[in-house]
Amino acid sequence: MEFVGQLWLPIILSGVIVFIASALAWTVLPHHKKEWAGLKDEAGVLEAVRKSAPAPGLYMFPWADDPKERQSDAMKKRYAEGPVGYLTMVPGSAMLSMGGMMVKSMVFNIVVAFFAAYVAHHALASGAEYLKVFRVVGTVGFMAYGFGTVPDSIWFGKPWKSWFLHAGDSLVYGLLMAGTFGWLWPR
Repeated sequence: MEFVGQLWLPIILSGVIVFIASALAWTVLPHHKKEWAGLKDEAGVLEAVRKSAPAPGLYMFPWADDPKERQSDAMKKRYAEGPVGYLTMVPGSAMLSMGGMMVKSMVFNIVVAFFAAYVAHHALASGAEYLKVFRVVGTVGFMAYGFGTVPDSIWFGKPWKSWFLHAGDSLVYGLLMAGTFGWLWPR
């Protein structure tokens, strides 16, 4: 854990910088504006979901608990007729106050920077050239931010366009982290 003593400043600072860049990407820049859309009959869908009263969690429809049931003709018919989808339910209070989500996001960014520091510390010596630090930390940062959501597109139908938008953001986050570490790398 000696790397924490040497790299605590770039860990914290890059976490803050990436947090700010992420906030700007989602609130100011236009590329995520059309990523989400409302339903045509939102009121009807909301009423149906209210009747079901699902607790916060992940839901799939149509649903079958038993893998053998999923292969049945009746279930195949339900899939063919549709709709087929996934539903994430969150507490209503979560959307009213973003403070908790912002804190979790900041902690996540610092954890990513911590692991980037760990890898860089073991891959590079003190006094390493800026570009070597930049290359290692940038790669780790991009991978951490960008590749974590690929399974959502593979398994859960999240549009690949959405992943590519996130990958673009992830590249920027990785580059910002890399620049911070390169600048503050122990000499």
